[in-house]
Amino acid sequence: MLRHIPVPLFASVMGLGGLALAWRRAAVVWELPTWPFHVLLGVAGVVFVLVAAAYLGKLVRHPDAVRADLTHPIRMAFVPTITISLLILATGLTDLAPDLARVLWWIGAVGHLVATLYVISAWFGRRDITRDTMTPAWLIPIVGNVVTPLAAPAVGNLELAWFSFGVGVIFWLGLWPMLLNRVLVHDNPLPAKLTPTIAIFLAPPSVVALSWQSLTGSLADPVGIVLHATAVFFALLLLTQVPRLMRLPFSLPILAYTFPVATVATVTVAMAGATGSGFHTALGIIALVAATGIVLGAVGRVAWAAAQGQIFRPE
Repeated sequence: MLRHIPVPLFASVMGLGGLALAWRRAAVVWELPTWPFHVLLGVAGVVFVLVAAAYLGKLVRHPDAVRADLTHPIRMAFVPTITISLLILATGLTDLAPDLARVLWWIGAVGHLVATLYVISAWFGRRDITRDTMTPAWLIPIVGNVVTPLAAPAVGNLELAWFSFGVGVIFWLGLWPMLLNRVLVHDNPLPAKLTPTIAIFLAPPSVVALSWQSLTGSLADPVGIVLHATAVFFALLLLTQVPRLMRLPFSLPILAYTFPVATVATVTVAMAGATGSGFHTALGIIALVAATGIVLGAVGRVAWAAAQGQIFRPE
């Protein structure tokens, strides 16, 4: 079983941790109870320990299988979910355990830059990485760089946070038109199994807006408003695809829904707090409820499949 532990399982940590951050923001903006944040963050931490221990076992027992993850033209984009998970946990722990958060932040921030260099270098140099192997999952190593600033003012380093933010934003803007072309031009569409990865389009504008607020203290400015509008529009666009997505058979990429919808909820709740607008408040409530249902539903479905041994199989 260890040989077939899939690295995308770390996306469940991202989804649960991202949802925890959304509820933490809601507790501040609307004076809600903090227990959903604590419970979700605790579950995310437990899931990280379990998945990391299993993947470490895979590394020790089956290093060739880990090398396959690192070199596979599609799966390699999911490897940075490990460092993003660390950054999200660090962000959640800033007030609860600042010393632990600081350690996780530095490992995640530096480790993710290394992972980004590795993945982009492979894209540069390998002939087997073509337009047909491109998926929205290519945004994962990019998005991780704009997660770095979220906890930087509390437990990290602002210079490194700005550095990572710049890398993430520039490469996001560079990849964005290429990936839109990939999903909108249907001469060779995404494999059905990977179709849920279109949800990843929601994450970059959401996280960039939140990081912009973390670094500058401002969200209800032209930059934040435009980024938030972009995230909400992509959420609406994804909503139009629900009938098609519901017909897809279950597969592990269902986890691709979790972190993006959690980030849209977080930035919308944050915008409600920044503007005091009734429109943003209503939108934030809808986004938070929807994200909670989607994240818990997707993670629960994957947990059930894992208990049945359905995901520990060769691809």
